[in-house]
Amino acid sequence: MTLVITHQHAEGTLIEGTTKGDGTNVILKRHGWRWGRSIGAWYVPHSRDKNFQQHRIIATAQDLEAAGFSVDLDIDNTPRTTAEIEADTQARAEARTQALAAKAERKKAAAAAARQAHHNALERLPYGGEPLKIGHHSERRHRNDVARAHNALGKFVEADRDATAAERKVASAQRAVQARYAPSTVGNRLERLEAEARTIQRHLDGYTSHQGTPYAYEVSPATGATRDHWQAEAARIQDELDYWQEVRAEQIQSGQIAEYSPETINPGDYVQTGRSGSWWRVKRVNKKTLTLESHGCSIRAAYRTITGHKAATQDDATA
Repeated sequence: MTLVITHQHAEGTLIEGTTKGDGTNVILKRHGWRWGRSIGAWYVPHSRDKNFQQHRIIATAQDLEAAGFSVDLDIDNTPRTTAEIEADTQARAEARTQALAAKAERKKAAAAAARQAHHNALERLPYGGEPLKIGHHSERRHRNDVARAHNALGKFVEADRDATAAERKVASAQRAVQARYAPSTVGNRLERLEAEARTIQRHLDGYTSHQGTPYAYEVSPATGATRDHWQAEAARIQDELDYWQEVRAEQIQSGQIAEYSPETINPGDYVQTGRSGSWWRVKRVNKKTLTLESHGCSIRAAYRTITGHKAATQDDATA
């Protein structure tokens, strides 16, 4: 039996040709593969839009061959653009949200039906909560009605709990989609990408390790295959930077966020930062960051993460 391990940035790492009961599941689980019920195939988690994990793939192939399988590799490490990745991410997030919303509606309908069944069961009981008549010909029917009402109540409570949980998942999925393009998130992402770009450039240009210590030494610029790797990483990071800088520019142009700098904020002002929208007093204005304080706490925040600003001359109490 021939198995084919495939890898593409759009699909991630998958394996084709497995069948239920063929024994491949034991080997694949050992190497961290998971079964994707929605795609009907085994896959490597978090492998989409990344280069294939050579060590894991080779080890998996060797163990499968040792078990008597023939394994072929079909590897394509051609990356997608950030615009393509984001369009795909948004489409999958929207599909997930819609699927969760449909599930929530089904759960709500089931809860409504269970509630009606409970109501109907209560209607069968004697009016006013008449007690059981031990030994009377109605005792058996009365006990059955009470048991039926009790079971119906349990089903309603469980169905209502499931419906509430499904609605929470819908709300959570919607918040996740919105948070990905929140101004503070975009600002943090740009800061991270710029730091990664600087690190990559150091590997390409060479740098002094442990600078300023007795253990300092020079690291030569990367060469050969290592240099090819860092150049590919530099191109990937630059593509991401271009995309998110354009998103940031659109947010500024639309008025969704203002562009802050050392020229627009002064010590004593108040700024809003982070998803929580907390206000902080500006203690110090630095070239790239702000030093903020509140209730004895002190933090640093990049200008891109600032989502609101109030000058010190305005109402401090409101801030």
